[in-house]
Amino acid sequence: MAIRLIIFDFDGTLGNTRRHIVTTMRATIQELGLPERTEEAYVATIGLPLAGCFEALYPDERQEMRDRYVETYRRIFAENLKRFKPEAFPQVRETMTALRKKGFTLTIASSRSYASLVELTKEMQIAACVSYLIGADDVKNAKPHPEPVLNTLAATHFGADETLVVGDMPVDIMMGAHAGARTCGVTWGNGSRQELEAAGADYVIDRMEDVWEAVSA
Repeated sequence: MAIRLIIFDFDGTLGNTRRHIVTTMRATIQELGLPERTEEAYVATIGLPLAGCFEALYPDERQEMRDRYVETYRRIFAENLKRFKPEAFPQVRETMTALRKKGFTLTIASSRSYASLVELTKEMQIAACVSYLIGADDVKNAKPHPEPVLNTLAATHFGADETLVVGDMPVDIMMGAHAGARTCGVTWGNGSRQELEAAGADYVIDRMEDVWEAVSA
């Protein structure tokens, strides 16, 4: 079947949010008095829900601290949005506009909150291209579980064989594959080509405009 639906990840795929996320993680950890981790460790958790990020960084900490981390992170993240304005990666707006005009349905499935997706897609001037958003608070099972993709398929009435999932992290690729969709990894975000290929990506691209090759294959 030809691709008709494209489900994009947000952080590291459409939005260049790495600095904002890492800065917020560091400030959260400092406020809670937890041991610092390396930037590489922080980046490796991008794409996971907040509770999953904390568990990956501090697997031995109790749930009470995890809940405090989530609450503190969200507060600091909102404060940092006033200072850091995440930008769309090169050619994101142009490519999404062209895809929409060609009749593709574009959606976003992210591990960030629905409210922040609404705000950031407006800030980046891509909201008009996006037909459906699904955030971490819209699902019970986060990436790499296929629920975000399956819910999107149900809402948009497309089949998995008509769908391409595009993301920068292995969890995006696994999410799409588990749902039966084709997958495309991007190398300009937080995951490497080797990690994306190891996760089973059907395509790996180095520029946003190269997504045309994946939807036309």
